[in-house]
Amino acid sequence: MSADTRLEELGVNGLGEVDEPAFSGLAERHRRELHVHCYRMLGSFEDAEDTVQETFLRAWRRRETFAGRSTFRAWLYRIATNACLDLLAKVRPEPATGGEVRWLQPYPDRLLDELPAGDADEPEAVAVARETIELAYLVAVQHLAPRPRAVLILRDVLGWPAKDVAELLGDSVNSVNSALQRARAGMREHLPAQRQDWTGGEGDAGTRELVRRYTEASVATDIDVLTTLVRDDVRTSMPPTPGLYVGRDMVVNYWIESGFEGMTGLRAVPTAVNRQPAIGYYHWRKREGAYLPLTIDVLRVSGGKIAEITTFHSDQFPRLGLPEQLPADGTE
Repeated sequence: MSADTRLEELGVNGLGEVDEPAFSGLAERHRRELHVHCYRMLGSFEDAEDTVQETFLRAWRRRETFAGRSTFRAWLYRIATNACLDLLAKVRPEPATGGEVRWLQPYPDRLLDELPAGDADEPEAVAVARETIELAYLVAVQHLAPRPRAVLILRDVLGWPAKDVAELLGDSVNSVNSALQRARAGMREHLPAQRQDWTGGEGDAGTRELVRRYTEASVATDIDVLTTLVRDDVRTSMPPTPGLYVGRDMVVNYWIESGFEGMTGLRAVPTAVNRQPAIGYYHWRKREGAYLPLTIDVLRVSGGKIAEITTFHSDQFPRLGLPEQLPADGTE
């Protein structure tokens, strides 16, 4: 049975009657891609999880509305998009003026690897999938109003025709096209200027060496070395903690004032989130006799240097599959 199985193939009759386990099994095939779609819309891993559950609940309740005019997958995407728009209308605050998105959460690469292969052989499709899951893209998207945001993701990420997006939103094709142009302009305003130079998570030798040097300098809390590894216009933030620091001098001052310089007892474990290199840091706790989770740095690399550091708190460690602790010798 293909991923785009129509409900009729599960024996749905004209009354919309279908076996619930069979329905749930078909819906579950699309869980990961729907979760990533909701994550792009919402910027929060946890909100995306809740919204996918709401999507499946709505789909079951409205199963009789599936008329087979589209694939089951497209039908689920419609429901998920509307569930995201409903949530955004109720609870999502506006991003701070300085560009912060405090509800931003990381998405582990190990879960992104579960996505269907799709157009894996198409270089352009691979590039779009990678770039539109990176943190800088997620932050920029969160600055768009909900409906233009949905239009942008459906059109530019998923490749939906304008008429299908218009049908989903109950709008005209002209309105959708206009919203898309506004959304693209908004993205250009909020995306980093050097977007075309990103190396992202490609894992080339230069990026790996840069990440290695950054990790070693961080564990040693060597601010002098770290200063040489970041761009003049480097940005750093730590959602949900307020504060966006822009520029090498401001970032270095933040490191010093926060007490990072001279800190001892750190260990690091490499990982990858949002198709970007990341490092999980552990801090020695004498009472526990082990290194316990501290923070996670997610790096954006551009032009051979670090352009952005997004730091997350230790509560994200379990989701990323990082160890709960490291023993005294620093090994897993």
